[in-house]
Amino acid sequence: MASRIKKDDTVEVVTGANKGKRGKVLRVIPIRDKVVVEGVNVVKRHVRPTPRNPQGGILEVERPIHISNVMPVNPKTGRPTRVRYATEGGKRVRKSTDGDTL
Repeated sequence: MASRIKKDDTVEVVTGANKGKRGKVLRVIPIRDKVVVEGVNVVKRHVRPTPRNPQGGILEVERPIHISNVMPVNPKTGRPTRVRYATEGGKRVRKSTDGDTL
């Protein structure tokens, strides 16, 4: 089944500790049904010095969140919406339940 959330979508978290936060989808992990959203589920990661990161220290990293906990934001209304698929001109198009193309 096709994922209703794609990379670079703007989504809003609808449940959990980060409820109400919005951000851009940086990565979709379809095997685990998770997404990484910019500025959401940020944790501090202690890293030791390596050749790639000679300083080491404490980094803030976005961790994946389950795809069921986010909803895409309709660009016209600015509100979270469900997604459906429609066929227009022989192509499959993502639409919000309001009828706007996402």
